[in-house]
Amino acid sequence: MAHKVDHEYDYLFKIVLIGDSGVGKSNILSRFTRNEFCLESKSTIGVEFSTRTLQVEGKTVKAQIWDTAGQERYRAITSAYYRGAVGALLVYDLTKRPTFENVQRWLRELRDHADSNIVIVMIGNKSDLSHLRSVSEDDGQSMAEKEGLSFIETSALDATNIDKAFQTILTEIYHIISKKALAAKEAAAASVTRPSQGTTIDVSDTTGDSDRKGCCSS
Repeated sequence: MAHKVDHEYDYLFKIVLIGDSGVGKSNILSRFTRNEFCLESKSTIGVEFSTRTLQVEGKTVKAQIWDTAGQERYRAITSAYYRGAVGALLVYDLTKRPTFENVQRWLRELRDHADSNIVIVMIGNKSDLSHLRSVSEDDGQSMAEKEGLSFIETSALDATNIDKAFQTILTEIYHIISKKALAAKEAAAASVTRPSQGTTIDVSDTTGDSDRKGCCSS
């Protein structure tokens, strides 16, 4: 979902939040879109989404962020959930090692269901609980580099790096969309200026030939 529109915003990007249940996906969403945090938030049942508009390199971008439950019993909605998504925030809880180890499974699911060009940012959430940390920042960075992902540690509780995470993913998506648009424009321009394959061009000019022969004869 990277639609170009003309009125309130220039682009609309669908972003999905994925990761195990309880890692803080819903609070990341509410902190970013409403600047709210709920300590007693329950697991999401089904799917919900919120939006927020930001400026990205002079363009107005509307982010439509989708959140769904991490539990296995809701896995049936995956294909519809990923459809049209141009970005994914893959979240783990840095105080719970198993949620980090499951990142690989979530990556496989993304690659099975989402567009191959989807932009993925890996997020280690709950950085405010550093005294309970079980995943080091270096571990997170190493996995992200190995998988070719951007990586940020965040805290939905105190809002650390939440805006930065979304700004990062939206900027990466915008760069990809811009390059595609530019390539398409260049291809269209080339097809107009270049004759299509198989076209015969007649370069002879009989009048000019006879004139030239006349002026050169002695």
